[in-house]
Amino acid sequence: MVLVGVVIVIVGMVFRINALLVVAVAGYATGLAAGISIVDITAIIGKAFATNRYMSLFILVLPVIGLLERNGLRERAEQFIAGIGTATAGRIMWLYMLIRQITVGLGITIGGHPAFVRPLIAPMAEAAAEKQTHGLSEKLREQVKACAAMADNLANFFGQNLFIAAGGLLLIKGVLEEKGYPIDLFTMVIYTVPTALAALAIAFVRYQLLDRKLTAIGKEGNRHDA
Repeated sequence: MVLVGVVIVIVGMVFRINALLVVAVAGYATGLAAGISIVDITAIIGKAFATNRYMSLFILVLPVIGLLERNGLRERAEQFIAGIGTATAGRIMWLYMLIRQITVGLGITIGGHPAFVRPLIAPMAEAAAEKQTHGLSEKLREQVKACAAMADNLANFFGQNLFIAAGGLLLIKGVLEEKGYPIDLFTMVIYTVPTALAALAIAFVRYQLLDRKLTAIGKEGNRHDA
């Protein structure tokens, strides 16, 4: 009887019933089958929601970004970059990666694909690439988008362990100390710095090569036009 919640979830998925309603009903059904009172079940659900309330911020971000895009955020970003003569796609993405890695290393959560890459960094990089090539092909446009996403991924992955209270460091510290190898968190952070710097350096070269490629395509296009 305790597994009745699983059956309810499966039935709900088959008949495409509202997911939130199905999960709530399944939770109450499982609790009642286990002999828990309705009051206690409600308290458990409320506590779980309060503990994980920050997860709902991600859900709120998506419609906000959608509204901003609908009202011209991408176009404004492209116009801004179009007015900066020295801006290139590679420079924009590497600069974002640098800022993202620094903020992650300080334990500050900004950036991310839905909040920054899609509405701001990718359009700005695309606009710069348009200037460099004088007409961006669809294949190159997708490559620029991928490189913008790469900037966020690399910065987050190699920068998160620069923060002394990062979950990854705490997990490693706990496992090592459990096996009898005491280690200091600050020492662990010091050892992650070379990797983070190497990631920045390699990304810089990668973005420089992308800029050269885009510039070469633009020059080639000018020759054909002439």
